[in-house]
Amino acid sequence: MNQEQVKEMLLKIEDTELDFSVTFTGKESKKVNGLYKPDTHEILLHTKNFKTDNQLIYTAIHEYSHHLITEKNPLKCSGRSHTNEFWAKFHELLVKAEEQGFYVLGLEKAPELEALTEDLRKNYLEANGQLMIEFGKKLSKAYELCENAGIRYEDYLDRVLHLPRATAQSISKVARVEPSVALGFDNMKLVASLPASKQKEAESALLAGKTANTVRAFMKKKSEETDKKAALEKEKRRIEKTISQLSQRLEVIEENLANL
Repeated sequence: MNQEQVKEMLLKIEDTELDFSVTFTGKESKKVNGLYKPDTHEILLHTKNFKTDNQLIYTAIHEYSHHLITEKNPLKCSGRSHTNEFWAKFHELLVKAEEQGFYVLGLEKAPELEALTEDLRKNYLEANGQLMIEFGKKLSKAYELCENAGIRYEDYLDRVLHLPRATAQSISKVARVEPSVALGFDNMKLVASLPASKQKEAESALLAGKTANTVRAFMKKKSEETDKKAALEKEKRRIEKTISQLSQRLEVIEENLANL
């Protein structure tokens, strides 16, 4: 692929009104595979870092995600670049690229890796998730026993188990919610951290292959929309009440005018 082909591909994945350029540096870099310059809207790709077009496309999409975030909010380019919003956009673009046939993960081309992946999922991610649920239930039991014995649970965690309190709290919360162990413990923590009304939806999205960043971004957007809807409904009720009061006052005034 050449520079123009990469730019054309990126625009097909998702269009932008903010023009940008793609430059093949012809160099190798040990630090980064690519770079986005927000001031000049230039995507630099260190072409000697890539063995295949597929690897180059992955990096091009990564840098293009920075461009789209910059277009949406230019002020964000001056702060931390790899935010949850960025990763959600990047993963969204990767899915679009796969759907259009521009990019493939290629796991099916590596049967040994595919077999190892299944081993990692079943015997480590799921097994660890189940273990942590059991761990959380044991911690809840330890809390009860501490209460019965007049022992401060926090002191027990700090100086007996040497377990950080925040870690113990996360593990116990996961045990209470009991998300699917197929998620792996980190995603189980994400589900458990959400309000009960959103946990099943988040769990389903993760099991369907959505990344944690994508789920976080979706839940945040949905929460903002819910808050906005609630605010508008509250304002609507206030206006309706005011209109009702003014209508009643208008009737009184009209009656008084008619009696004059």
